[in-house]
Amino acid sequence: MPAFVYLASQSPRRQELLAQIGVRFELLPPEADEDPESLEVALTGESATQYVSRVVTVKAEAAQARHARRGLAPAPILVADTTVALGGRLLGKPRDAGEASAMLQALSGRRHRVLTAVAVASHRGVEQSTSVSRVGFRRLAPREIDAYVASGEPFGKAGAYAIQGLAAIFVRRIEGSYSGIMGLPLFETASLLRRCGMQLP
Repeated sequence: MPAFVYLASQSPRRQELLAQIGVRFELLPPEADEDPESLEVALTGESATQYVSRVVTVKAEAAQARHARRGLAPAPILVADTTVALGGRLLGKPRDAGEASAMLQALSGRRHRVLTAVAVASHRGVEQSTSVSRVGFRRLAPREIDAYVASGEPFGKAGAYAIQGLAAIFVRRIEGSYSGIMGLPLFETASLLRRCGMQLP
């Protein structure tokens, strides 16, 4: 019975969410010569669902190889990936302030989907599940967008916002998983961990 999981993510939000449900974890971060951002490049014609499913699969494979190279003790490995979809357009992490502003302008006054796929690699192989939520933004004034981008919060976040941060005041309605929108859907995560033998509180 696994006593802990390896978390192959540097996201503080995912660490907080695992701690919230009492899951012990050890970090399994990328090595200096790895480029984790390169794994998140969308392929031409790829849907949002196909994208997050493919990305968590390659992230899991990279984490398994990292685990083997380091000769670490056996334990399940947890990976996740989040994207924001506005219609057929994928909104990943903004590269700069201009891109962050453009994403927020596009989301202003509209509904979008947040998809987070989570995968667990264990003795059972790699199993995954995807959470899909819908988020409605109120209309944002240009000065609000400018101030939010200046706060620095949009960077490193899919869709250029963090629902658990300042952007909470932009959100008029959500349908789905709040933890999934944050970046780690706890219902799906707990189900996958139980399937590989982990007992949760």
